[in-house]
Amino acid sequence: MQFTPSHEWIVCQNDIGTVGITLYAQKELGEVVYIELPQLGKKIQKGEELAVLESTKAAADIYSPVSGLIVEINQSLLDNCDKINTSPERDGWLCKIMLDDTAELKELMTADVYLQLVQE
Repeated sequence: MQFTPSHEWIVCQNDIGTVGITLYAQKELGEVVYIELPQLGKKIQKGEELAVLESTKAAADIYSPVSGLIVEINQSLLDNCDKINTSPERDGWLCKIMLDDTAELKELMTADVYLQLVQE
């Protein structure tokens, strides 16, 4: 699992990255009550808005950690956002992206570096 400074995570397998928000981001947002996911088949650039989450505290833009094509979205979140609240780093994943360039992964943070960031 790799991380961004804006609190997204990605896990890659065979050029497909599963993306979500970190537990830290979920705790900062509070209870997520609404989500706007990206369109299936959309091309996205690294750093571009990927999704929008609304919580009881605020709305937050979620940014793509990589460039690529949206190949799957977590349909279950559209009916029930609870998975983002209870399991943001597993069942609450947002979408899957077919990576344009796996070299972009080298620019992301390891778990250790990310933990240092959120503990500061």
